[in-house]
Amino acid sequence: MKFGPDNYNHEERCSQGHSSASTIATIEAALSADPDIDSSAIEIRMLGPVVLLEGFITKAVDRDKAISLAAMIVGWENVQDRMLSRFPTQ
Repeated sequence: MKFGPDNYNHEERCSQGHSSASTIATIEAALSADPDIDSSAIEIRMLGPVVLLEGFITKAVDRDKAISLAAMIVGWENVQDRMLSRFPTQ
């Protein structure tokens, strides 16, 4: 899955007209479209060009997948992981 041309960094893409709201919506849609991720408790916020992934994950692999999906959209350097692990007890 690729979003946007690789020859632009996130700041250049923002100056081309997409807003924080559209970035958040794109990331939310990508997370929701992946059937392997439980993104129901993941919140996405923007701080300038940086995407903050907050909330909770229930599987360790969800962290890596959520970060990877967000990075495909805004670039690795613009993703900050603030998610907490909340694993179900057995």
